[in-house]
Amino acid sequence: MSGRIPPHSIEAERAVLGAILLNKDAFDAVSSIVKAEDFYSDNHRVIYEAIASIVGKNQRADYVLLSEELKKSQKLEAVGGILYLTNLTTDIVDVYNVEDHAKIVRDKAHLRKLIHVANAVESMAYREEEETEDIVNRAEQMVLDVSGTTKGESSFSSMRDVVYETIDRINELQRHKGILTGVSTGFKDLDNLTSGLQKSDLILVAARPSMGKTAFTLNIAQNVAMKSKKNVAFFSLEMSKTQLVARVLAAVAGINSGRIRNGQLSQEDWGKAISALNDLAEAPLYIDDTSGLTPQLMKKKLRRLIQEHGELGLVVVDYIQLMENGGKKIADNRQQEVSAISRQLKIMAREFNVPLIALSQLSRGVESRADKTPMLSDLRESGSLEQDADIVAFLNRENYQDTEDTSDGVETQVIIRKHRNGELGIVKLWFEGAYTRFRDLAYREDDPCI
Repeated sequence: MSGRIPPHSIEAERAVLGAILLNKDAFDAVSSIVKAEDFYSDNHRVIYEAIASIVGKNQRADYVLLSEELKKSQKLEAVGGILYLTNLTTDIVDVYNVEDHAKIVRDKAHLRKLIHVANAVESMAYREEEETEDIVNRAEQMVLDVSGTTKGESSFSSMRDVVYETIDRINELQRHKGILTGVSTGFKDLDNLTSGLQKSDLILVAARPSMGKTAFTLNIAQNVAMKSKKNVAFFSLEMSKTQLVARVLAAVAGINSGRIRNGQLSQEDWGKAISALNDLAEAPLYIDDTSGLTPQLMKKKLRRLIQEHGELGLVVVDYIQLMENGGKKIADNRQQEVSAISRQLKIMAREFNVPLIALSQLSRGVESRADKTPMLSDLRESGSLEQDADIVAFLNRENYQDTEDTSDGVETQVIIRKHRNGELGIVKLWFEGAYTRFRDLAYREDDPCI
């Protein structure tokens, strides 16, 4: 630390210890904020550990019991003796500010840890023994660990607490019967089957080529952003940002996507396009077309997006087989790599508490069958894809041929093959290939669902 004194506050540490000795409820408040290691003074750390030991015996910590506890461990004189313990209580100004004082102690400890992290990162960078991305990922994780708020440190919940939470949840659902509990997809029948996209769920969408899986998820993304006004992050590994926006424009404006692609817009088309683009410009839909996306990089981008724009309503990845693992390559075993990626995506959905849609390819085996209706076993490089997903949905068209013309519209099934917390079933949609959009089959005459 170059001879400089690390951040600390002896006054705040003394105030915390003194308040605990004077107020029987103070330790409970303090212990949820600081740990013994957060104290800069070695003596204060020893005193706090002794207090914790006393409280652990269901006793109230006062300076008499504290001095006895320190005598047993032969540390009383080392911390300053009985006089120092007495002064901790006589010097106290206000026991009711103990939480604020504890936060000062914690924050100073965090600053010291950040200095340690910075030194460690500097050392790794100078040694040049690891890949740059690995160093960046380790640095990011070390910084996150400083806060002490990583998921691995979350506390247990008692069954009593969880039961009461469950009852409250059931009552809430009953009061709002008929209202979606999740994020609306924009498709009525699909929402009825799934109750909307639920927070922390990993939703896998798969289909044979040219079924419209990108169009389908892009339609959902635009519905969430434009109708529900929720922030949506769309990671596109196959198409560029401009290609995706052109598709959204075709769907929203009702303009033939081929004319947009070729720049052959009529005067009427231009009018529709300008109106739609004005609406799209205000939509909280954020597109990232970074190639070579890893779960680590994706997580970093999502954190930054949340910091800048707030809570997310939906995350989409198109598609999972184009993602990279980010760690060391598993020789000749892409299945294990995809399994590792899918597991990280599920963890991400839970960590950010957001529904995450991941598109997936199907294996070639489906093409060799007479009945080409997709099954769970058809997931390409499946590994743990099926296990990690909360919902697995397949797009399917009966008697589908590669040369099929979808420009005028064609019926498409959304087959829910797995639904961890709900029913299985089939939803019928109408796919208009010319406009790269889906509609509810039953409502397409009066509700384009765009």
